[in-house]
Amino acid sequence: MNPITVPAEPSAFPLIPGQTALIVIDMQRDFLLPGGFGERLGNDVGQLLKVVPPLAALIAAARDAGILVIHTREGHLPDLSDCPPAKLNRGAPSRRIGDPGKYGRILIRGEYGHDIVDELSPVNGEVVIDKPGKGAFYATDLQDVLTAAGVTQLLVTGVTTEVCVHTNTREANDRGYECLVVSDCVGSYFPEFQR
Repeated sequence: MNPITVPAEPSAFPLIPGQTALIVIDMQRDFLLPGGFGERLGNDVGQLLKVVPPLAALIAAARDAGILVIHTREGHLPDLSDCPPAKLNRGAPSRRIGDPGKYGRILIRGEYGHDIVDELSPVNGEVVIDKPGKGAFYATDLQDVLTAAGVTQLLVTGVTTEVCVHTNTREANDRGYECLVVSDCVGSYFPEFQR
């Protein structure tokens, strides 16, 4: 099959059928929902919620086209053994990883807030990568999943643009993947960072 060319900057991006995956980064309740971790830190979750409708449409289109959809979730083991002290001690008390929050313990695997928002929930068979850091390649099997699927290109989406999206795009590029960041499907709490 011939590539489909997508208009992009700095140049058009040819999507290669059978070699492309859609990666949906950290669209978790703790980050997106009112009263969650993101809002408790003083952030405007409305900025992230803007991403949900276009991303839901893109995920549906990817599923219809048979494109591999991979979701990531940032979070830690309940005993916090995979959370380094520099990350664990960041922030004000009662707003740190592992502290009680509106949706359960903040960024703890298995808690309600750690999971993906309902509108973007993975379907049976979709890969979910639980990652202890910003990047989805660190301490996960993402590389193995992509290699086994024959993926050479990533459509990168999710939150936040300047942190996990940025980190994952750079890490993927360093590993030889061609990446296309889908601009209306990434979001930041801060409009200036989104720009």
